[in-house]
Amino acid sequence: MMRTLQLAVFGLFTIGSAAHATETPRPSTINAAGIAATDMKAFSEAMDRSMARMHEGMAAAKPTGDPDRDFATMMIPHHQGAVEMAEIQLRFGREERLRRLAQGIIVEQRQEIAVMQAILDEKPATPANAAGASASAHGHHDHKEMKR
Repeated sequence: MMRTLQLAVFGLFTIGSAAHATETPRPSTINAAGIAATDMKAFSEAMDRSMARMHEGMAAAKPTGDPDRDFATMMIPHHQGAVEMAEIQLRFGREERLRRLAQGIIVEQRQEIAVMQAILDEKPATPANAAGASASAHGHHDHKEMKR
């Protein structure tokens, strides 16, 4: 009876080990840091998406002629990008010091986003400033027809 139990356990262990071996990436697909190629691809794609969102958000910020407002409007997507990248680091990274740094970035950047958003909420943009600032910020000049 004991021998049968031992053989059954050994059989399950062997089957489990064989199944695990087929699931483990081949050594050639593991990089020097011990990261599987599929994980590295997912990491790179997530970082690329995060940076694209950040750049789009910063570019979408229209100048208003108010440096405080313009700064906050561009920095919010920049900080949000930092939060997203830190979250990606936590998902894929292994270096404990970088993981702690990423956690700190998430907390601090979210707090700074909240401060900047509160300032923007307190001081809405004025349409007159936004139209004039947009043209001058992009190197355009208003050419008005002269009335005769």
